[in-house]
Amino acid sequence: MDIRSVAAFAPTPTATTFIVNVIHAHPGKQDEAFAIIQDVVHYVAERKEGFLWSNLAKSTDGLTVVNIEAIQGAGNVDEFFSDPLFVEKFRKLDTVSTSEFHTYTVGDLVLPKRRAAV
Repeated sequence: MDIRSVAAFAPTPTATTFIVNVIHAHPGKQDEAFAIIQDVVHYVAERKEGFLWSNLAKSTDGLTVVNIEAIQGAGNVDEFFSDPLFVEKFRKLDTVSTSEFHTYTVGDLVLPKRRAAV
């Protein structure tokens, strides 16, 4: 297994790029929005070298879905969106939601200052 494919915390930030996609589901459509973004992320995970990992979550109020995805670099976003099948899958979100899509780089990693109890 390639060490880069293992998610882990490090004491200092690395040059990871994150995609944060907040999906605001139309009323009653949270599960459908989750299934669509889940399909998109699995498509990327199986086919795109720049993909590192993703966390997909549903809010407990039933209103949003969040995809926090680590990629190798900001250029991977253009690579993903140049794939017509990716775009087709991603655009399905428009039928059940609106969304905010932003790219971030790590600026600081904050870990607990206390020691874990033994």
